[in-house]
Amino acid sequence: MLHYAALFSRSEADELFQQLRREIAWRQEQITVYGRVHAVPRLTAWYGDPDKTYTYSGLTSQPQPWVPVLLDIKERIERVSGTTFNSVLLNLYRDGSDSVSWHADDEPELGLNPVIASVSFGESREFQMKHRKKRACRQTIVLESGSFLLMRGPTQHHWLHQIPKSPRPLRERINLTYRVVS
Repeated sequence: MLHYAALFSRSEADELFQQLRREIAWRQEQITVYGRVHAVPRLTAWYGDPDKTYTYSGLTSQPQPWVPVLLDIKERIERVSGTTFNSVLLNLYRDGSDSVSWHADDEPELGLNPVIASVSFGESREFQMKHRKKRACRQTIVLESGSFLLMRGPTQHHWLHQIPKSPRPLRERINLTYRVVS
């Protein structure tokens, strides 16, 4: 993993947050857990190359066509990561009650050792990690607006991660996870 605390300046991050908030077609997805339907605790969007369908948590997403703001961010992180991405999952955390529970980005269409490039704009949030086997091995990184976290190699095999709920009142946060879908 590599963490760049401020790949985007504060002013760039603020402008990109506003653009993403306005231009992205946000959706409230529904998932079924133990036979009951629940709203996903955040808004999402899936953009990418035309044939890059993605399935996670029982949801299958057809990609929206790329928009300029997503391509601009993509170009910037591709230069840093050395990876060419073909899709992006966006999450809009509206407040502290929005979250994503423990998981690994290990879906088959991401390949054996997926490269996940995570960019955050808006409110800072805790990104928690725990080792799959060594339960006492945990780490927390505060992802601030403009930060870039690159996960690659065997990370998804050995670690789970989450954005937990927060009891504190929080402003909106947008997270983009660029991926290579086969």
